[in-house]
Amino acid sequence: MKPVTSWGRLSADPHHVVGLNDPSRVKALVCHGTHPGVAHGMGRSYGDVCLNSEGTLWVTTGLDHFIAFDDSTGRLVCEAGVLLRDIQRQVIPRGWILPVTPGTQLVTVGGAIANDVHGKNHHVLGSFGDHVQNLTLVRTDGEIIQCGPHERPDWFAATVGGLGLTGVITQAEIQLRRVSGPWLDTETVPYANLDEFFRLADYSEADWEHTVSWIDCITGGGGRGLFMRGNPTNVGDRLAPQGRKLTMPMVPPVSLVNRLSLRPFNMAYYQLKKWQAGRAITHYEPFFYPLDNLLEWNRMYGPKGFFQYQSVVPREVGQDAVQAMLKEIARSGDGSFLAVLKTFGNRQPVGMLSFPQPGVTLALDFPNHGDRTHKLFERLDAIVREAKGRIYLAKDARMPRELFEAGYPRLAEFMKYRDPGISSGLSRRLMGS
Repeated sequence: MKPVTSWGRLSADPHHVVGLNDPSRVKALVCHGTHPGVAHGMGRSYGDVCLNSEGTLWVTTGLDHFIAFDDSTGRLVCEAGVLLRDIQRQVIPRGWILPVTPGTQLVTVGGAIANDVHGKNHHVLGSFGDHVQNLTLVRTDGEIIQCGPHERPDWFAATVGGLGLTGVITQAEIQLRRVSGPWLDTETVPYANLDEFFRLADYSEADWEHTVSWIDCITGGGGRGLFMRGNPTNVGDRLAPQGRKLTMPMVPPVSLVNRLSLRPFNMAYYQLKKWQAGRAITHYEPFFYPLDNLLEWNRMYGPKGFFQYQSVVPREVGQDAVQAMLKEIARSGDGSFLAVLKTFGNRQPVGMLSFPQPGVTLALDFPNHGDRTHKLFERLDAIVREAKGRIYLAKDARMPRELFEAGYPRLAEFMKYRDPGISSGLSRRLMGS
C-alpha cells in the first residue's frame, strides 16, 4: 500500500499501486486484480476522479511509447501514458500540433481523453475528444474494445469524458493539425467589468482562435480583468525562450493564498499586466501553460490542500450567474490568484459526461478552510443549479450528488457502459459504486 494524492492534495490515502509498463501484460494485470481499480496517469486531476482509496491504481505512465506518425496526414498513434508535452516537442518542429490542450501539458493522453479536456479554443476546435480517431479499451472482464467516432461510436461517447470508468485506455490515434511553428500572435486587453468581458469574448471569437481571461475575484461583482487572445503565426526562425523552471520547494505551514495576500497580489498583477498590455509574439508554452514553469505550485496552498471550483453556465444567463458567483466569493473573503473566465463555443460535447457545453466557464482555486469553504461552495452550487449549469468532474472533490445528476443528463445512458471492476473515489461518491 502506498499513499497517493491528486493535484489538490486534499488527501493521501493508501492505494495498491500497479504499474502498467508492457502493453502485452495490461489485460492480465487489469483482469486479475484483487481489488477494484482505476487508471491513474500524472494525477493532475484536482479531486478524487483519479483516486481509489484502499483500492488499486493502475498507473499508466509506463505506457509511454509513440507507435506511428504519418507526417503527411498528421495522424499520431501512441500509448495512453504519453505526455502531451512530449507530443508537442516531437511534432511541432515537423509542422504539426495538438489541436486542443488544457492549461498544463504535464498530463497523459489517456487522462486527456478520460476527462475530455478543453483549452482556450473550444469555440474553434472543441475539446480533446473531437480529435481522437480511435482508441483501445481494456475491460476488467478481458474484453478489448476498439472504438472511435465511426467505429462503435456508443462506446467512444461513453469513454471520452468517461472518467476512466468504462475500461483502461491503452492506446489512441489522434488527428493533429498543421502549424507553421511554435509562435502565436497574441494580444492582452484589460477590461473593467463583465459587460466589457462579454463584448470582448463575442467580438474575438470570429477572428481569434485562442481566447481566455484572468479575472480579479476580489473586486466583487465588478469583474475587472485581462483578456488574452492569440492566433498561430509564422515568424520564421526564432530562439525559443529559455526560462528557468522554478520549483515550490516545500509545503508551507499555512496557505500562502490567504486574505492578507490575495488583494495586494491581484492588484499588483492587474496593474503590471495592464501596463504590459498590447500585441506580442509569444511562444506556445508560456501562452498555453503558464503555470508549468513553477513546478509543484500546488504546495503553496499549505498542508490542507486546496479545491478548484469550475462551473459552466449557459450563455443566456452567464453574465448574471458569474456576477452572482463573484459577489459570493468577494463576500466570503476567500478567493484565488488563479481565476479564469472564458466562453465555450456553440457545439455539443463528444462524450456523455463531457464537461464543455455552450456557455461561460469560471474556474477558481480555494485553500481548504474546512466548513467555511464548503459553505461557500454550497452558495456557488445554488447559483449553478439555478442557471442549469454543471461542475467540471476533473476538478471536483465534493459536489453533491443531486447537482451532478442534474448537470449531466446523459448519466443513465452512460451507466450502461460502466465497467463493474472499475471504481474511483468520485464514482462511489456520485454514482454509488
